[in-house]
Amino acid sequence: MNFPAELKYTKDHEWIRVEGSEAYIGITEFAQRELGDIVYIDISALGKEVAQEEVFGTVEAVKTVSDLFMPLTGVVNETNPALDSQPELVNTDPYGEGWMVKISIKDASQIDGLLSADAYQALTGA
Repeated sequence: MNFPAELKYTKDHEWIRVEGSEAYIGITEFAQRELGDIVYIDISALGKEVAQEEVFGTVEAVKTVSDLFMPLTGVVNETNPALDSQPELVNTDPYGEGWMVKISIKDASQIDGLLSADAYQALTGA
C-alpha cells in the first residue's frame, strides 16, 4: 500500500498536500480499498469555509456512503470536475487525479496536528 511521505494524513483517512497557502485533499489508498468501488462523490461545501474535522461532502461506494472530514479549516475554492463523470479515479489514483477539493488554508498551525506517512501507516496497520 502507498503512503506518500510528502503528504499529511488524518485519522479519518483523508490526505492533504499543502502548496503554500492552499492545499489539495482526498481520501487515502487505504480508505478507497476499504470502501470498494466508488460510484459518486458529493461535495457540498464549494465556496464555503469549513472548520477542521467538519464534514465537507460524502463519498458513495457500491455498498456504503462515508462522510468526508476537513483536515484543516479553510475555504473550498475548487472541486475536482473529473470526479463528476469519473468517480472511479479515487480508486485508480487516490493521490493524483482522484483529489477531491482544493482549499485556501485559514490556520496553517493546524498542519502540525496532522499525521505523517509513518504515523498514518501505523494507525492503519497496513
